[in-house]
Amino acid sequence: MKPRLTLFLTLLLLAAVVIVEACTDTAVPAQVELTLAPESELPDFVSQAEPEVKEAYRFAIANPEVLSAFPCYCGCSVIGHKNNLECYIKEVRADGSIEFENHAFG
Repeated sequence: MKPRLTLFLTLLLLAAVVIVEACTDTAVPAQVELTLAPESELPDFVSQAEPEVKEAYRFAIANPEVLSAFPCYCGCSVIGHKNNLECYIKEVRADGSIEFENHAFG
């Protein structure tokens, strides 16, 4: 091969490697720590639930502002739910006590 062609092909290959490497997502995913309420705050009907259900209720108790920002996606708007929080918590009373909704229990 001619030296110029060899140099051109080498540079072309190098450029392709650089472009592929630059476009590859090699970032380490961020570790997210969730704030959860203690299990002692869970309603009785959740005590025997699967761990995922317990975790969801604990998240709802500790992070109402997060869930209230998401609309319902399961069709429960027909029972009056306006956001995802209302699938877990029916009411937070003036004294801070919580009336839970069993809709998210399954």
